[in-house]
Amino acid sequence: MNRIVIVGASAAGLAAAETLRRDGYAGTLTVVGDEPHAPYDRPPLSKQVLSAEWAPDRVALRAPDELDSLKLELRLGVAAAGLDTADRSVRLADGRVLTYDGLIVATGARARRLPGEGAHVLRTLDDALTLRERIGPGRRLVVVGAGFLGAEAAAVARKLGAQVTVLEPAPVPLAHAVGEEVGRVLSRAHLERGVDLRTGVTVTEVSRDGVRLADGEVVEADEVLVAVGSRPNVEWLAGSGLTVGDGVVCDEYCEAAPGVYAAGDVARWHNPLFGVGMRIEHRTNAAEQGTAAARNLLGPRTRKAFAPVPYFWSDQYGMRIQAYGYLRGAEEVRVVQGDLTEGRFVAAYRRGERLGGVLAVGVTPKALRGWRQRIAVATSWREAVG
Repeated sequence: MNRIVIVGASAAGLAAAETLRRDGYAGTLTVVGDEPHAPYDRPPLSKQVLSAEWAPDRVALRAPDELDSLKLELRLGVAAAGLDTADRSVRLADGRVLTYDGLIVATGARARRLPGEGAHVLRTLDDALTLRERIGPGRRLVVVGAGFLGAEAAAVARKLGAQVTVLEPAPVPLAHAVGEEVGRVLSRAHLERGVDLRTGVTVTEVSRDGVRLADGEVVEADEVLVAVGSRPNVEWLAGSGLTVGDGVVCDEYCEAAPGVYAAGDVARWHNPLFGVGMRIEHRTNAAEQGTAAARNLLGPRTRKAFAPVPYFWSDQYGMRIQAYGYLRGAEEVRVVQGDLTEGRFVAAYRRGERLGGVLAVGVTPKALRGWRQRIAVATSWREAVG
């Protein structure tokens, strides 16, 4: 294998590149990224960058000399426009064509938008810097969507002195992801800090001056942030022969086609630990999957299934929220430590007859290590919670 192309220059793509070099790959290694920036970290965008606690250069994943040591052909500021798996070539938006022996697709996802113009999204460094300039004391910010990203941005805006309204279509924010009881706890944190949280409302249109709801009401704002999820960047793969839908469909080895692997937010793979296909948009998964995809590409005879215990975290109003496992679709949620009313607790999630996941608020990472191991070995629900 003399030429490997990685399409995507964020956490997953960088992890793949570093793994290839670390594991002895000495051939040509090209990394393509649609943003002009060198690989950077995204979780701080809605927290430390938005709050101006960090300078923009602090989110860089590697120093320039560290990137240089990888001997990459970096093609930044240009998107991939097409893939021909028969010819093993990637066409770029500027017309250039890159041939490959092995390919890793790590094109991530982009923010979903709503009808109308002028609203912000928060996905890139430039997005965060633009919004940061426009929120502050007395400014009115409307956040559409009360998921983790919207909640983090709302928390930062309140800390900066902005008036914040959060609009959420679900009756209980995040109930689909963490359950209704935990969702109510997280909602209470907004209300206690003066956020105008409105649930069960649908936004039909956004503008620079506010949003229009389905009942015709207009909620005025100085700035609007749309945080209603994301879409995997798969359009450039049309006609490639890869199976795409909600992501690039892969097997348990992260392989999408012979010699083509996917990693990060764009990858929908079969996780044998839980027996389901999943697409995970969390920073830890991006790095772990980039590593796994690179090793499986480089050593097809020694491939290993990618079967992680997913992990994510969120910081809101000084609360550290952490979760391991696969929480969506849980049949039961049980508080196994602490108390929901006190805002310090551990909740376990049941999938079938096994422990599927665990979420904690206000506890140390060390306190969760045992729970992570129980999930990893598919501990029965009865054994896990008694």
